[in-house]
Amino acid sequence: MRPVAEHAEAVAALLGPTATETVPLAGAMGRILAEDLVSPLALPPFSNSAMDGYAVRSADLADVPAELPVAADIPAGRTDGPALDDGTAHRIMTGAAMPDGADAVVQVEWTDAGTDRVRIDRAVAVGQNVRVAGEDVTAGQVVLPAGTVLGPAQVGLAAAVGAGSLAVRRRPRVLVLSTGSELVAPGEPLRHGQIHESNGPMLAAAVTDAGAVAELLRFVPDDVEQFLGTLDQALAARGDDPVDLVLTSGGVSAGAYEVVKDAFTGRGITFAKVAMQPGMPQGLGHHHGPTGDVAVVTLPGNPVSSLVSFEVFVRPVLRAALGHPQPGRPRVRARLTEPLASPPGRRQFRRGRLNAVDGTVTAVGAPGSHLLAALARADCLLVVGEETTRVEAGEVVEVWLLDG
Repeated sequence: MRPVAEHAEAVAALLGPTATETVPLAGAMGRILAEDLVSPLALPPFSNSAMDGYAVRSADLADVPAELPVAADIPAGRTDGPALDDGTAHRIMTGAAMPDGADAVVQVEWTDAGTDRVRIDRAVAVGQNVRVAGEDVTAGQVVLPAGTVLGPAQVGLAAAVGAGSLAVRRRPRVLVLSTGSELVAPGEPLRHGQIHESNGPMLAAAVTDAGAVAELLRFVPDDVEQFLGTLDQALAARGDDPVDLVLTSGGVSAGAYEVVKDAFTGRGITFAKVAMQPGMPQGLGHHHGPTGDVAVVTLPGNPVSSLVSFEVFVRPVLRAALGHPQPGRPRVRARLTEPLASPPGRRQFRRGRLNAVDGTVTAVGAPGSHLLAALARADCLLVVGEETTRVEAGEVVEVWLLDG
């Protein structure tokens, strides 16, 4: 059987970095910055008041309480503020530009809040309650390096330095196919021998969660010609907006009616047994479609096998194509709360729940690849190496965090 690491390298070779595109700042949340963002200005761009109060010369408050005439009002946004003369104060609001001649701000709570004259009860030091120009960012500074994941704070910083748009990595486009004549849409009644189709919505959600764009093509029947025809029709319909990856689930095992395997064998897709549980039957390659070659990854049909395989092989590749600095799930180590058995020669991925407080992890459900409810209750995967057949309670295992 093919080692997990070898298969992961082969999947990673299918996709390179996506191209750069420019998006408005309002649409940049969650995207990956493709180029360094250099600030053209300093932050703050001018020295300004950190408080509502009075701009003063600190030397004029050598003896307090002191009373000074209020020579001007400076609200935030005033662009023509007059200079401060000796022995006077300017009433100033938070964020307003400091007047020339002032070196400190007395907060209003330390005064009688006068408008013509103000009594000041406490002295201030030079620079007190003043935000100095450039103390946060200097002009020409790289404020967000390429590879930054754009969250609320990063979007806010980009806006503050005047970026109305950002260069980001284009989201990979993934066509998700579910095969199986037994599949019925969720919400529709089932006949004997039928099941609701779950892999398609699950994998489309996983693609979206990874940062890519998913298009779901449902209910491809177990017929080779119909499968290939449906796939090529969907690829052709994309036109100038091509698919980067075709992701299938099901139809890759060793039995009869394995439509994906039958359709792709000899057409640029190779199939292998990978030394893992769940998820042994896998496939990958390039399909020559109507718009050119497109990368293909085929996943097994059992739902747990399918999603675990996505986590191991596909998610990190999609995130790497986007330029994520850390494409894989966060990994920690934790102590097992109960013993586990694992098949020899295979890397086992068990569903689990992590107790981050005491550093322990507990398996959720049995290892069966059809037990989707256990996976839905899990917040992590427990990883048991190929050479290990049993792990005792209290031993430390590798844990992949599914919410990271």
